[in-house]
Amino acid sequence: MGGALEIRTDLASPARLRRLARRERNPRTASRMLAIAGALEGMSRAEAARLAGMERQALRDAVVRYNAEGLDGLRDRSKPGRTPMLTETEQALLLDAVFRGPDRGEDGGSDWTLPMLCRWIERRFDKRLHPASLSRVLRRLDLSRQKTRPLHPLADEKAKAAFAKRGSATR
Repeated sequence: MGGALEIRTDLASPARLRRLARRERNPRTASRMLAIAGALEGMSRAEAARLAGMERQALRDAVVRYNAEGLDGLRDRSKPGRTPMLTETEQALLLDAVFRGPDRGEDGGSDWTLPMLCRWIERRFDKRLHPASLSRVLRRLDLSRQKTRPLHPLADEKAKAAFAKRGSATR
């Protein structure tokens, strides 16, 4: 068996660790700080871990991270998570398509809907997404769900523009 793992004392005193733990928003980080503070004050590792609500092995892991990285080592590390369904290039192309609007002949509508965008992605990138998943992708791209004014698919754009010009000239 090896000796006890030494804890760095040059970073923070037990009193400072307890002060920081009181202000810490993440309870797991705060309990690691309290456990290390207890061990620095002379408690046994088992007792310090028990009072902080953790196992002795978790305290040992926290001490190793504290010695190597300082106070930042006590914070939870971000989880890698699932890889995005669409690459950054595909997301940029999707964003461009959303702002450009659908092609009436090819996409079959005058305004994008989630199912239409899903079909467009399947044709363009050969990837299938559910509309709810696509909604989350669009929110991550800082697009909000907006409902546009309904437009009839057979509406005459030239007549609409002429009417708008004529209506503003009489005012």
